[in-house]
Amino acid sequence: MGRYVTVSVRMRRELLEEARRLNINIPELIRSTLENEVRRHRLILLEERLKGEKEILDKINIEDIVRLIREDREAR
Repeated sequence: MGRYVTVSVRMRRELLEEARRLNINIPELIRSTLENEVRRHRLILLEERLKGEKEILDKINIEDIVRLIREDREAR
C-alpha cells in the first residue's frame, strides 16, 4: 500500500459532536470524498483531452485512408 499523510481539518465543535453522535466515520468520509473528487477531476481533464483529439481526428478523411490501404494491399 502507498504511504500515508495526515490531514487536519478545522471545523466547528458542534459539527464534530453531531457527526460522532450520528456514527459518521469522519476519516473514511473525507478519504472517499477526496477520492471521488480526484476521480471527477481526472475525468474532466480526460474529456477535455479527448475533445482536442477528436478535433484532430475529424480532419482525417476516411476515404483517403481506405484508398491508401487498398493501394498498399494491391501493391503487394
